[in-house]
Amino acid sequence: MKARMHRYILHNDEIRTASDQVLSPGQVGLLSGWGVFSTIKVWDGVLFAFERHWARMTRDAALMRVPLTADRAHVENHLLHLVEKNGAQFSTMRLVVVRNRGGMWEGPDQTRPSDLIAFTAASHEWGDSVKLDYVRQARHAASMFAGTKILAWAMNLTWLEAAKSRGFDEVILLNERDEVAECTSANIFAACGNQVWTPPIGSGCLPGITRELLLSEVRAPGISVTEKTLTPADLESADEVFITSTTRGLLPVARVGEKALANNGSTRESLQAAFAAYESDYVAAHKRQPVS
Repeated sequence: MKARMHRYILHNDEIRTASDQVLSPGQVGLLSGWGVFSTIKVWDGVLFAFERHWARMTRDAALMRVPLTADRAHVENHLLHLVEKNGAQFSTMRLVVVRNRGGMWEGPDQTRPSDLIAFTAASHEWGDSVKLDYVRQARHAASMFAGTKILAWAMNLTWLEAAKSRGFDEVILLNERDEVAECTSANIFAACGNQVWTPPIGSGCLPGITRELLLSEVRAPGISVTEKTLTPADLESADEVFITSTTRGLLPVARVGEKALANNGSTRESLQAAFAAYESDYVAAHKRQPVS
C-alpha cells in the first residue's frame, strides 16, 4: 500500500487539514517547480538530523533565489507541533518552501514571498534489497544547479516509473562523462573489502544527509568511507553495493542492469549497525517533552 499524507499539514505558521484550499495557481513556484524541499525522518518524535536538512535547504534556497522567511528554531517548533497533531512520532516528513512571487504568471493575491508547507506520512517499506538499471546523460555535473534539491522533480519520477515498468526498483543516473552520480532519490556506495566509496559532489550527485553522516560522523572499526569517482564497471566488480537515503538507511543492491551482485562481505552491515547507533544517540540527545 502506498503511504498517504496524514490528516494535518503545516502551512506557514498554521496547522491545517490536508483538504483545506490553501494553495493558489498564482504561486509561481507551484506550477514551475520553483522551490526547495527535504525529506526528514521522524523517530520517536525527533526530527533526525534536522539541522543538516535545514542547512542544505538554506544553501539551495539561496542558489535558487527562494526566500526563507523564518529561522530554523521557529520552523522546527512548528514542525514538532505538526508531528504531535498527526500522532506521527515514527514517520516520514516532507518539508517544502515554494516561491510565490516573480515571473509573468504571478497571481494578484500573492503577498508572501514564499510559502512553507510540511506534511507527514507513514514510513515506506523498501524491502531487503533493490534492483537498479542505468540512465545515461541524466546528470549534468558541470551545471551550477547540480546537487540542488528542487521541487522540479518530474524527470526523476519519469525515470523511476519507466524503470519500474521494466522490473527495476530504481536507476543509477550517469553524468555527461558516463560516471556514476546517484539514483533518483538516493546516493550510492560501493565497497571493496573495508574500503567504501561514494561519488564525489563533482559527479553531479545531491549531497544526501545519510551520505554526509557516513562520510563525516559515523564510524565502524576498520572501515574507511571516502569519495571516489565511480564507473558502472566499478559497481559491477565491487564486493558490495548499497544505496542510502533518509528513508532507506543503507539498502543493499541485488542487481545492476543484467548483472546480479554477490554482495560478499559484511561491510555494509557494520556501517548500518554504526549508523543505527548514531541515530539512537542523536534521538536520545534531542528528545523533547511533548509540544503543548
